[in-house]
Amino acid sequence: MSIAVVIVSLAFVQAQAKDVPSVGVWVMERSNSPLLGKAAGGFTEAAASAVGAGASAEPVRVVVSGKVHDVITNAGSVGELLSAMGIDPDADDRVVPSPSAPLQVGQAIQVDLVDVRLLTTAVSVPFTVTTDYTTDVGVGKTHVLTQGEPGSIERLIEQVVVNGEVVGMRVLSSTLVTSPVTEVRLAGPAAPDGGSLTVPGVGGRTQVGMATWYDPPWSGLTAAHPWLPFGTHVTVTDLDTGRSVTVVIDDRGPFGPGRIIDLSPEAFAALQPLGHGVLHVSLSW
Repeated sequence: MSIAVVIVSLAFVQAQAKDVPSVGVWVMERSNSPLLGKAAGGFTEAAASAVGAGASAEPVRVVVSGKVHDVITNAGSVGELLSAMGIDPDADDRVVPSPSAPLQVGQAIQVDLVDVRLLTTAVSVPFTVTTDYTTDVGVGKTHVLTQGEPGSIERLIEQVVVNGEVVGMRVLSSTLVTSPVTEVRLAGPAAPDGGSLTVPGVGGRTQVGMATWYDPPWSGLTAAHPWLPFGTHVTVTDLDTGRSVTVVIDDRGPFGPGRIIDLSPEAFAALQPLGHGVLHVSLSW
């Protein structure tokens, strides 16, 4: 692509004593790019006399927020050049090399405009569920005594924006605004094959139904069951493939009709890929 040379005086100070020029900057822009500053029709008399007076003009490339500017300048340092171009970086902006560095012929200067923003955002806190088991509720049914309500946390977030793009975020503080309300449920016992319908697990050591998976805040071969005691080791067998995995009961659920166990992702994946969703299984303990 051809380069059209346009002479632009951005911050030219006419010569003072002895006609010695101060810092001058002339910008060469591609013909299809907007110009920095106000374009002149050609060399002004002041610019021409400055060059004629012996000003040493050197080519330098300045990249500001990803936009390239090829300039000719007699500035002695990076800071002088940026000031002459009307660029005033603040303490957060990045300038490479530093403003105090002397200019060199053909040097590339990188200016990244950095904005540090403080944002507040509300985050929902999930409520917990407690379940009491009773024969007053039908087998496999659940009755909600107290409806659970999520809580809310207000977070103060520092957001770092470089040249208009978000490049980093971190949480500075978290404040609890409202506490979650625990949901209280009454549930009837599931009916283990061959066991009692009145006391969960009594008289039965197996169960057949549907298994799903959920994402608990821990990892490992664990599972949730509506009534088996915590710590019970249960062998789960996929009746379609014959694969088995042994899990430890450490949570409550599921409560949907026909579903008898919620497996951790690790346990479910030992039987079928997670995308399978629901398995027809038998449990033994």
